[in-house]
Amino acid sequence: MDYPLIVDIFFLLLAALAVVSGWRVFATDSMVRASFFLLVSFIAVGVIMILLAAEYLGVAMFFMMAVEMMVMAIFMVMFMMNPAGLNPMMMVHQHKFSIAAGAAIFVVLAAVALLAEFPDSPLPGDLDPVKSLGNELLGDSMLIFESAGIVLLTTMIGVVVLSSHRGRYGAAEEGSMPPGLEPGGDPAGMPEEEDEGGGHHHCH
Repeated sequence: MDYPLIVDIFFLLLAALAVVSGWRVFATDSMVRASFFLLVSFIAVGVIMILLAAEYLGVAMFFMMAVEMMVMAIFMVMFMMNPAGLNPMMMVHQHKFSIAAGAAIFVVLAAVALLAEFPDSPLPGDLDPVKSLGNELLGDSMLIFESAGIVLLTTMIGVVVLSSHRGRYGAAEEGSMPPGLEPGGDPAGMPEEEDEGGGHHHCH
């Protein structure tokens, strides 16, 4: 298939953007910024897929990675001890080993892309790629995908509930207390208070 020169130019620019933003994921000093750099890299890869006539995979990449990276950034802002995940921090550990492993993997993948002989099996012209891909992904795995979706939704709801200002035993700003072991009794697990007048302990 012959592509116009403008497609080749866009491919090279998007490939460079994906590589540079992927490198910035490990070079930045903030986990939130790293999430957005990774999002940019995935978006560039998605546009490359569209240029290669894989529209479904490209659009799926947009939706999946955009939501995933945004949720990751929001959770970092909400729960990290590092305020908002924006304070400077070291993003890479074992520097020499990481550089060596990354370079080796890059060489292997580049050699596969340039030297491997991929099979030539053209598809019929009337094939619906979206329908075929959907059957391939969700045909025998629909129950697994649906179950995973319910588990993820339940997890998100649980995280929101646990992070709410209302604690398990009442509103946090009002000083929540655990319930008593008996109806109307003192809160469970509370230490006995000393009576100011007589200097003795009391309990119910």
